[in-house]
Amino acid sequence: MNLRAHLLAGHVIPAQPLALDLQRKFSERHQRALTRYYVAAGSGGLAVGVHSTQFEIRAPQHNLFQPVLELAAETVRAELASAPRDFALIAGICGQTRQAVAEAELALALGYRAALVSMAAFKTEPEDAIVAHVTIIARLIPVVGFYLQPAVGGRVFSYSFWRRFAEIPGVVAVKMAPFNRYQTIDVIRAIVDAGRDDIALYTGNDDTIVADLLTPFTFPHQGRPVSRRIVGGLLGHWGVWTHAAVNLFRETQEAARQPAIDAGWLRRAVAVTDMNAALFDAANAFRGCIPGILEVLRRQGLVESIHCLNPHEVLSPGQAEELTRVCAAYPELTDDAFVAEHRDRWLR
Repeated sequence: MNLRAHLLAGHVIPAQPLALDLQRKFSERHQRALTRYYVAAGSGGLAVGVHSTQFEIRAPQHNLFQPVLELAAETVRAELASAPRDFALIAGICGQTRQAVAEAELALALGYRAALVSMAAFKTEPEDAIVAHVTIIARLIPVVGFYLQPAVGGRVFSYSFWRRFAEIPGVVAVKMAPFNRYQTIDVIRAIVDAGRDDIALYTGNDDTIVADLLTPFTFPHQGRPVSRRIVGGLLGHWGVWTHAAVNLFRETQEAARQPAIDAGWLRRAVAVTDMNAALFDAANAFRGCIPGILEVLRRQGLVESIHCLNPHEVLSPGQAEELTRVCAAYPELTDDAFVAEHRDRWLR
């Protein structure tokens, strides 16, 4: 597989949640079922060991980082054996340089093709130090950059930072998830300014998925206008209702090729954002984000519980009712029937 070409073509890439049983223990059966679901739904890749997978999997008392990554890779290979297609396995990489290098080396050994590099461990370090850090990782494994919103542990970066970031040869994509239009534009403008048409743009802005996928971003480069599009998404939101997300994404790809965008897309954009508000618990500063994802999967029978490794991560008051509301309001954006049809096989 040509990884750059695959990412530039644009895909639905879910961020995989962690499946725990009723005793808050890792459930390999349900974790494997989730991976089978994402492959069957038509996703073009899978991000494992990221925020939705719970960063606590790295803690010594859990020691789940390698088991979770290994199980996902094994399951993807088994599922694609009978119907081969290109599929990007992306590992979440965290920590300062020593930890990140070790995680990258493990991911490579397990068959992962790229690393989504979190910079959340660099709270106060100068931006030059972070660029140097990513450069080291990119010499080991292709890097997907990650602009994470401050509300869940990220930090704000300057345009200058992204301009230097775009010059790192091993960067193959950037996931933009600042939940901020100004900062999203900074990234795209920096990549255009660097002349890097080989870096794929992926949305992580779960609050504006549809608009991101339909918007042309045009900036001058060497005296001429250059337009870039966000070609896909690497999203926690797409860890649920994934089959419906794939269908919606394919429609956005077709719509983006048309000379004009139908106004109906504005309504659909609002619907997806409304669903995300319930899923990610936007009303409570995203505190119920991971439990919200798990609650949808629990209702579909794909996981046993909404337990997190951190027992304090729970649904916020009223969040379950909000999930019920949006599922009833936008049934075309859910995939309960698809899951029900295949769930028993995935759980075998």
